[in-house]
Order: sequence, then structure tokens, then C-alpha cells
Amino acid sequence: MKALTILKTTIAVLFLQQTAFSQEVKKETISTENKYTIENCVNHFEIDKAAKTKVGYQYWFADKNFTEENTLKMSIVEPGKSTHAPHHHPEEEFFYILEGTAEFYLDGKTKTAGPNTSFYCPPNAEHGIKNVGSTDLKYLVMKKDLR
Repeated sequence: MKALTILKTTIAVLFLQQTAFSQEVKKETISTENKYTIENCVNHFEIDKAAKTKVGYQYWFADKNFTEENTLKMSIVEPGKSTHAPHHHPEEEFFYILEGTAEFYLDGKTKTAGPNTSFYCPPNAEHGIKNVGSTDLKYLVMKKDLR
């Protein structure tokens, strides 16, 4: 009899926990659905909304506060400069060259390329990108956010 009472109590507690969890998931789904509209899901580059950096500009089309997992940023780098020294991080990363000439560094080797070229950086690989041309380098950076 006592075992049956414990079992019923355990089932009731599990049911209440699942109900509470389902309500939280429903709240998150509702807030996520309301977060995205046609107005904020279409983003046109405007230089006056770009953030000035030491080497040019950066413009976030989608940052980790807006998207579920991915980010999309455009970097504009002045000739002879790079956004930062070679580094590594756990996220994989894609670079897509829009304009200019880039030198891509990956684990001790480099490759130079121009527009319509992509560079892939696997997780934890040492990498970097710099402008080796005589005009501004403009490229997209796509990365998955590991929240």
C-alpha cells in the first residue's frame, strides 16, 4: 500500500514537472515567433549603421542576439590591415570575399584570393584574414553561435 502511494506521488510530481516544462517551451516558442517579422528579417547594408573599427568597419546583418544559432557580419578592412591576429575558437567559420584581395591564414599556410571566393575555418583551427590588396577588402563572416 505504501509503495503504491509513493508511486502515485512520483507520477503526479513527474506530470506536474512535464506540464511546467511544456508551458515554458510554449512561452519560448511564442516569444521566438513574435521576435521575427518581415521588417526585421530583411536587412539592407547602410554604411552609417556600420560600426567603425581600428581597421575599417563591421556591419552585423544578424548577430547572436537576433538569430537562433548563426551570425552574419560584413567586415570592411583597409589595405594592408587585418581585423585581428590569427586566433582560434570552438566555432567553425566561413568567410566569403565580396570585394578586394584577401590573404587567408589557416594553420600555418596562406592562400590569396579575390571576389566570389569562400574560405572555411574548421573548429579550433588557427586562422586569420587580412587585406593584401590596394583597395578596401569587403567580406562576409558566417558563424554558428555555440550558446
